[in-house]
Amino acid sequence: MTTRLTPTIALLLTLPPLLWAGNAVVGRALVGSVPPLALNALRWLLALALLLPLGWRAWHTRGALRERWPHLALLGLVGVGSYNALQYLAVQTSTPLNVTLIAASAPVWMLLVGALFYREPPTRRQLAGAVLSLAGVALVLSRGRWQVLRDVHFVPGDLYMLVAIAAWSVYSWMLARPPESMRGEQRPHWNWAEFLCVQVVFGSAWATLAAGAEAVVAPAPIVWSPGVLAALLYVAIGPSLIAYRCWGLGVATVGPAVAAFFSNLTPVFAGLLSAALLGDLPRWYHAGAFALIAAGIVVSSWPRQRPGT
Repeated sequence: MTTRLTPTIALLLTLPPLLWAGNAVVGRALVGSVPPLALNALRWLLALALLLPLGWRAWHTRGALRERWPHLALLGLVGVGSYNALQYLAVQTSTPLNVTLIAASAPVWMLLVGALFYREPPTRRQLAGAVLSLAGVALVLSRGRWQVLRDVHFVPGDLYMLVAIAAWSVYSWMLARPPESMRGEQRPHWNWAEFLCVQVVFGSAWATLAAGAEAVVAPAPIVWSPGVLAALLYVAIGPSLIAYRCWGLGVATVGPAVAAFFSNLTPVFAGLLSAALLGDLPRWYHAGAFALIAAGIVVSSWPRQRPGT
């Protein structure tokens, strides 16, 4: 798989972490107003309603759906149905620092899943890029004071985020390396909206089942307000439809291992958003972290030099 990174693909892969940083801020803001699994279900049901006018034609190809439903159901589970539900669960009990630290392990999980299940051993450049990228994340999370990382204490909610990152890694590899029935001439003639619509339908079904179980096991009311409605609209459009579309394009072009390094921009953007909300100017460690993460992206995606060139 090619790992050539163009400015267009770099922009496509930069948008998701920016939107996901906003999602993390919104998720924390809605704690106590919307139960976490209900939030995930409402998010994706609203996203589905917005996507249906563009993707409804996929459901006319019933034969293609019947033949491929196990793969599509799993894709919907690990991508739409699991990742954000687990993230929303994590912020209920874990700290933002812990959650972001665990999310920063995405490149490592991508390389591990690729090596174990897709016979893609990591290159030295990818390993070096992972070290640079993780150093950048650690810099922004510690605010330049490394003792902050030394004093981190993990709580049960951190396990949710660890499972979430593992699920996201599997989802990304499933997009990049689909089965034979989803490649070449056997691939259904779905455009991007139709393919995403299929994923969201399966994912919304999983999310709704989880929200139903949550309502039985730990019932909690939704505190409706204009702010809650605005937050739901944001997470349904930005971190869902736009981010998933951009991520899918980027992963298909450069592969999940390289794309994973862009996800480490999320804590940088989260720091900038938090600073903006507090009225503070960006600090030196934001610039330093961005430089390290960018260096990791460049190193990991640098094309191999062919012999004799």
